[in-house]
Amino acid sequence: MTGSDSIRRPAAPQPLRRGNYILANCAEFIATILRAPRATSGTSILVPAWRRSGMWVAIGAVAIVVSMFVVDAAALTAVAGLPPGVRLAFSKITDFGLSGWFLIPLGILLMALAILDRPWLQRWSRLVLAVLAVRLGFLFVAIAIPGILNNILKRLIGRARPSQLGPFFYEPLAWRAAFEGMPSGHATTAFSVLVAFGAMFPRLRWLFWIYALAIAASRVVVGAHYPSDVLAGAALGAVGALCIRDWFARRRLGFLVGPDGQIRPLPGPSTARLKGVARRLFAP
Repeated sequence: MTGSDSIRRPAAPQPLRRGNYILANCAEFIATILRAPRATSGTSILVPAWRRSGMWVAIGAVAIVVSMFVVDAAALTAVAGLPPGVRLAFSKITDFGLSGWFLIPLGILLMALAILDRPWLQRWSRLVLAVLAVRLGFLFVAIAIPGILNNILKRLIGRARPSQLGPFFYEPLAWRAAFEGMPSGHATTAFSVLVAFGAMFPRLRWLFWIYALAIAASRVVVGAHYPSDVLAGAALGAVGALCIRDWFARRRLGFLVGPDGQIRPLPGPSTARLKGVARRLFAP
């Protein structure tokens, strides 16, 4: 753990009352995320995520267009021929692409930290809780922001979901679920989870790849989206999460920008320190 990764707290002239410190912690966390970037050796040469991903975004855009003309209609026919057991299995998998599976637990954990981070705790205990809050906050924001953008875009675009209308029917600003096909919300969530959790836990990235691909495939199998909808959602989720990672790295929150301009996760608190904080928090 490094002090630069934590939320810095100005010394208060008087201790906060027990009823006020939770709101103070929340406000402090938001202010920390929105603070100005830190001037470090690597920050000045960090290429923005949207530029680093420019080639892949261009390839993705071409793939989306090709899919709309060549793959989308054929995919529906292929899916209709799948065994019922396969479609049933994917219908159970697909709901795990809902953002609530991640945002609700992360939000609860963040609120728990805001409650546990009491002003009268020892300083090192508060630093450990602050480091945890930064990491949970990154995961929450990296999943929530692409999801919000998705909800705006799909209503503006108004593409019809798979139906007799075909893959080229649009009704912008319809504000009906039947015309919220592109981009896929589940795919946006799945690939923002892949990038966010993969950035925080690089050794487990293969597991998140399996999750993201399974959710993406499920949206086509259950007939909720065309393949091009899924590709658009995947691109939005991945690039959106990368941009959030850049935002945190420029402020040295959970990540740092190395002298070579590469982003690396900062080490978190050790297991021993976590256990020590837990003993102090829940000691009788």
